[in-house]
Amino acid sequence: MSAATEPASCVHPHAAQMDAVYAFQRHIYDLTRKYYLLGRDRLIAGLDVPKGGLVLEVGCGTARNMALAARRYPEARFYGIDISAEMLKSAEKTLARSNLSGRCTLALGDAANFDALALLGEARFDRIVFSYTLSMIPPWQEALAHACTLLAPGGEIHVVDFGQQEGLPRWFARLLKAWLARFHVSPRADLFSYCEKLAVEHGLSCEAALLYRDYARALVLSRT
Repeated sequence: MSAATEPASCVHPHAAQMDAVYAFQRHIYDLTRKYYLLGRDRLIAGLDVPKGGLVLEVGCGTARNMALAARRYPEARFYGIDISAEMLKSAEKTLARSNLSGRCTLALGDAANFDALALLGEARFDRIVFSYTLSMIPPWQEALAHACTLLAPGGEIHVVDFGQQEGLPRWFARLLKAWLARFHVSPRADLFSYCEKLAVEHGLSCEAALLYRDYARALVLSRT
């Protein structure tokens, strides 16, 4: 496993903010988030990575998803970027504990603006994953648009993130959004419509679904 850095793109307020948030929380992140980051395992099960495929997770955090996916798809290679150097410390430990360091590459980078070839040694990926990260990336639209340019033929972008809780009680939605705001999380109300726009612009297909009464939203952008 390599842990490359991209200092030029990461010296900005959002990187510092995320490091401040996760300097402590990274130690308890997986334990606490498993109760409300719903749909992540569903996403992993649906990746259907081809043999020898390359998988990139944008905003890989502690590498929890990478480790699970790497065990599920043993013939694939995995890459993860995150803007938080603090989170990458935990990611390295996660992969080392799982004996997956040889198949996984980590790098520090800005989701909306990174050179995949220079940073990761690969220019195109068969699967790109955004798992509860778009709601934390201020330029989230740019991050998705950039990911579209990194898709290999037959590639797919898989997304799961917070929905608008339209099928849940209003009090629950208010409390959840207030709680998420404490961690700089903003559910993207126009996620589906923007991805439909990207699909047209990049010649992709788009499949979207509401999960758990719109607690979460999932979608797949596919290149044929």
